[in-house]
Amino acid sequence: MTARRKRLLVGVIVPIEVILAVLAWRDLASRTDGQVRGSKRMWRWLVVVNPGNSMAYWLLGRRD
Repeated sequence: MTARRKRLLVGVIVPIEVILAVLAWRDLASRTDGQVRGSKRMWRWLVVVNPGNSMAYWLLGRRD
């Protein structure tokens, strides 16, 4: 993979991860504790440490 292609890939992935992290925080703020698997504090911390963890929140952290 060329350096230019890597920069392009990072330029696409990073904004997507940031957007998903912001949306996860918004969703956490609007949900009650009973609507989240685990604690809301834990999910916020996981999303801040690694924005890629917001995908885990969307897939595993929410209850219907």
